[in-house]
Amino acid sequence: MASMSSGDESLRLCAFDLRRGQTEGQELDKILFFYPAELDLSTQLSVIGLSEGLITFTRLFSPEAACEVIEAERHSHVFYEAEPDIWMVMVVEKNKETGAIWRIDALRRVLKEVHSLFVMFHGSIRALIEKEPTGGLTRSLLYPFITDYLSTFQKWSLSEDCCWGKMLKLLCRMPSFGFVQNRIFCYLHDFFVGKKLQLPTFRETLRERGTVQMLTLARDIAVEVQSLVQVLDSCAGSLRCHSMILFQDLLVSTTLSADDTVDLFTFAVMRLTSKALSSDASSWSYLRKGPGSSEISSRSTLAPIGSIDSLHSRNGNDMHHVIRPLQNDKWTKGKDGFLITDIWGLETGGSPDSAIPTIWLQQTQERMYLLAYQHNSLTLLLLMPTNAIVNGDLSVSAVKQQVIEDASLRILKIEEKISRGWGGENTYHIKGYRYLVVDSDMELSRASPSGKVTTLAKESLLALNQLREEVDLEKSRAKRQEKDMEICIRAKNNVWVIARVTRGKELYMALEKGSDTLLDTTDAVGRFSNRYCSGAFLMD
Repeated sequence: MASMSSGDESLRLCAFDLRRGQTEGQELDKILFFYPAELDLSTQLSVIGLSEGLITFTRLFSPEAACEVIEAERHSHVFYEAEPDIWMVMVVEKNKETGAIWRIDALRRVLKEVHSLFVMFHGSIRALIEKEPTGGLTRSLLYPFITDYLSTFQKWSLSEDCCWGKMLKLLCRMPSFGFVQNRIFCYLHDFFVGKKLQLPTFRETLRERGTVQMLTLARDIAVEVQSLVQVLDSCAGSLRCHSMILFQDLLVSTTLSADDTVDLFTFAVMRLTSKALSSDASSWSYLRKGPGSSEISSRSTLAPIGSIDSLHSRNGNDMHHVIRPLQNDKWTKGKDGFLITDIWGLETGGSPDSAIPTIWLQQTQERMYLLAYQHNSLTLLLLMPTNAIVNGDLSVSAVKQQVIEDASLRILKIEEKISRGWGGENTYHIKGYRYLVVDSDMELSRASPSGKVTTLAKESLLALNQLREEVDLEKSRAKRQEKDMEICIRAKNNVWVIARVTRGKELYMALEKGSDTLLDTTDAVGRFSNRYCSGAFLMD
């Protein structure tokens, strides 16, 4: 990932409403979010004005297709129309020296992901604006939400070329790298480097944001999982509930639609799974809690200085309690196995149920309570309609007790069986291949483990990234028409990079055997397709 700090021109991210601020003197009204928030308003308006001009200009030539990207000499302008006339724009600086080589679709997926997560928790932006036309409510929710989301891209950045960078990298590779070394490593990081935003670059080209990674189950375990799902559904009586089961960061089962599954899965991997909770509780967490490491979070609770909202807040017009679902270190495991958080608070005079997390489902437009139960590496998410609780048809505490009584033993047995057959993070490694398989229709993906991908040479990753850019461009030109394609390129370092797209499925692969001919490469891809993809990528 390429590092960027908020103090330079590396990154600008904004959200604005084209239906607002069209009258002279009211231009500020169109700004819904801007990062970095501390930039003066004239700079913010300049960025948004340029973006609005580019959108208007490109519509003259392509009125039915929204603008996606504008490439300038020093910057890439990435556009995403999140909702009708609600635009999100990311402006990233081009800098090959820092490895800032982007795949535009990967950056657009970042914008799409943060919007989808926002809608899952708060509803659509347009609905919020219609509810409170001044835009104050919308901004009070967008600013903390997006900045908390960006904090997931904050990582300790260290130059690979500096002597301390080389020393720390060598320290990490020591076989005896244990607790003491880890504390030293953290201290040196804290002393010599700072946190920076690190957005996806060519090094993440064998990853597909906005998809779900599933766990392959043996038949007997799959039957037990299905039985568990039925038990979970019955815990709420006759009411229609939904459930999702994860093992570590992999999906085991879901009763949600594909879009709702992706959104909830993304949030679960980010904050709820056993790996997410252990990451929050690790020795790195003390660094995040320090005054110097919470730069993004400290700004996220504030309206931008000089904005209409900040003026209201200084005049005593206090906004309501702002829920920040993506905050770090806010989830813990209770004694009964259920995950607890104080993010949703407890409204004055409200019932304890008012502190329970809630989300919106896209498919049914229902608001649901979210209960999370965890046993070792297995995480269960149970969704119940909020109107049933309000009407007194259901009690959250009663449902929790039912889960413990009826499902806890099944959960324990399933977790034990899956763990016994789990091969670790390299379970889906296939010797000789570095690959990514995407099922766009089902919104699923599977890829080589990240540790194996890092063994690819930089030239190989760059060639693969360029190949994916070509495929993205062809897909954009084809619009909604399905188009089969096969591209096979031999890069300068003799690596073969391959792309095959057919019937809504995509395969990307790198083969670094320099002695292989085109025929050898084609045969290798065919063997992979037959053995691991049921022949989906065999080309005539």
